[in-house]
Amino acid sequence: MRPVVVLVEGESDRVALETLAARMGIGMPAVRVVGGSKGARRAALASAGERLIGLVDVGERADFERVLDTVFVCDPDLEGEFVRVLGVAGVEAVIAAQGELGSFRSLQQQPFQRGRPPEAQLARFFGGRSGNKARYARLLAEAVPLDRVPPPLAGLLAAL
Repeated sequence: MRPVVVLVEGESDRVALETLAARMGIGMPAVRVVGGSKGARRAALASAGERLIGLVDVGERADFERVLDTVFVCDPDLEGEFVRVLGVAGVEAVIAAQGELGSFRSLQQQPFQRGRPPEAQLARFFGGRSGNKARYARLLAEAVPLDRVPPPLAGLLAAL
């Protein structure tokens, strides 16, 4: 059987998968961050002979599907998957536990953010500070009940 390598777009994807795998007692193979979907081809060429599984955002799925054996797709992205399973209130509870709910509320009051759906506001919050996406990927992966792991992540972990 060929060794398995998991390719992901970004660091937050790696962190979420590794956190969930540890919580579920699943041995995680090598996870390679390709630095965006366009890096999938280069990473696949460097991984010749290995079984390639990937996790990618819906907008970039074609880049992964062209070169990987199996692809799991987050819609619209990793954070969106966690928001869907935890709900806005559940995600806000994670933010509050970090002492950052006030910061999120301030962001919601910015002129461009007013009237936008809370999911879009959360996406902006996660992407607004350096390191925030990876940090919250770990926190959300720790918070999600194991019987409600987002489908693309659960599918990838089950495929290992």
